[in-house]
Amino acid sequence: MQATPREDLPYTDDDVAEATQRLRAICTSLPEITERLSHGAVTFFVRGKRTVANLTDDHHGDGRLALVCAAPEGAQQDLVRQEPERFFRPPYVGHRGWIGVRLDVDVDWDEVAAIVASSYRCVAPKTLVRQLDGAG
Repeated sequence: MQATPREDLPYTDDDVAEATQRLRAICTSLPEITERLSHGAVTFFVRGKRTVANLTDDHHGDGRLALVCAAPEGAQQDLVRQEPERFFRPPYVGHRGWIGVRLDVDVDWDEVAAIVASSYRCVAPKTLVRQLDGAG
């Protein structure tokens, strides 16, 4: 039995639960990551302070299930230009180069893991980035 979409959204509660579980598995594999709600969204922090990624669910009625995270300089513009149906400039942090990644379309979770690792490298202390790179 397939879950029905929520209101006028292109995804279901089951999609939100699956995205949360997958994102949690990706993020908690990184050194010193913690999870808590921040502004109503599941958010992952390095050392409990700096945001690595958060999961937005119809944020302010935008109709998207998405990952929002830091990105290397210039990545946001390139990704949004190349694939605007999958990537977007998120509110509040988009001006800092952060990227929005739609999770309510066909998702490549290996790509999401690489995007999250890139975000981690942007915000984590250098000692933790070295630890991550040594573990890889």
